[in-house]
Amino acid sequence: MLQVGAKFPEFNLPNQDGVNKSLKDYAGQWLVLYVYPKDDTPGCTIQGKSFTIRQEEFDDNGIVVVGLSADDVDSHKSFCTKHAFSIDLLADPEAKLLTETGIPQTEYKDTKYWERTTFVIDDKGIIRKIYNKVTPEGHERVLLAEIAGLRKATITPA
Repeated sequence: MLQVGAKFPEFNLPNQDGVNKSLKDYAGQWLVLYVYPKDDTPGCTIQGKSFTIRQEEFDDNGIVVVGLSADDVDSHKSFCTKHAFSIDLLADPEAKLLTETGIPQTEYKDTKYWERTTFVIDDKGIIRKIYNKVTPEGHERVLLAEIAGLRKATITPA
C-alpha cells in the first residue's frame, strides 16, 4: 500500500459525467481522494452526502473532494443524480488505480470490495495522511480539522 510521504500515482479516470480527470487537474490544491466500496449502498451514500453537505467548507479551505470506486460512469451518474451529490466520483472499473494504491479488498456475500480508505494529498501531489477502514459517518469533520493541522505543518518558513 502507498505510504505517507510518497507521491500519489498519476491517473486519468472519467468522472460521473464522463470527463477524464488526472492528478494534474488538482495541482496546487489539497485533494481528499476517498475510496468507497460500491455506489448506492448505505455507508457510501452517507459518505457522499456528508461531503456534499460540507463542500462549501472544503472549498473555502482550498480542498477538493473526489470519490473513487470500481463502479462505472453510468453507475456514478445515477448515484450522483439520485442523491444530488456535488462532488466528483471517479470510475475505475478496471481497478487500475485501485490496484496501484495497494488498498486491500474484503469479501462480502461472495463479492470482493475495495476497503473504504481516504488519501489526503497535498498541493504538490504528496500523500500527507491515509485513513484505513474509514467509518463514513463524521469522517468529513475529522478531515477538515486534521487537514488544517497538516497544512500548518507543511508550511515552510521564509
